[in-house]
Amino acid sequence: MDITHPAIREYLLSHCAPPDSVLSELEAETRATAPDMQSSHYEGALLTMLTRVIGAKKVVGVGVFTGYTSLCIAQGLPADGHLLACEINAQWSAMAHKYWEKAGVADRIELRIAPAMETLKTLPADADIDLGYIGADKANHHAYYEELLPRLRPGGVIILGDALRGGHVVDEANQSADVVAVRELNDAVTRDERVDSILFAAGDGAMVVRKR
Repeated sequence: MDITHPAIREYLLSHCAPPDSVLSELEAETRATAPDMQSSHYEGALLTMLTRVIGAKKVVGVGVFTGYTSLCIAQGLPADGHLLACEINAQWSAMAHKYWEKAGVADRIELRIAPAMETLKTLPADADIDLGYIGADKANHHAYYEELLPRLRPGGVIILGDALRGGHVVDEANQSADVVAVRELNDAVTRDERVDSILFAAGDGAMVVRKR
């Protein structure tokens, strides 16, 4: 299902900064390897913009894959910014690290290869994280959200990726586990009195959550 009309999608892309050479190379290699899992450039540009807008310096990302979203976040960080990137697949993260190095942002990214929940539970309880990004296994997105939110500073932001799941969230006949998990999380976040939230129809959708 096309979430955005192709002509509108092209118009949006024509009015945001084009990908640099490293992002373009990473996108090409990812599409050649796993074409159905590549984040769009528009989504990446949104992540870079939001990172800059909130002045994020301390970021936690759940889900790295080949590193596109992590690279976009890192490009929005100041030189002394820090992104803790959680990933379970060492093969994908090796590709990610190669491109972080090429882009000159590897020093801003700390990669931890382990189940994300294990990593999140080891983080200090201090509410000092500026930005969280969750784009991993959909069944656990809600659990990751609940681990990150208490550690987020007031005014901090969590971005939940794949929030429209290819548009399937509006098809109540679709009861696949991933779609149901995303649909239920969107509903839960909308009702959550600890936060303000808005759902963006960008790429595969992004739920942007601000802690009160």
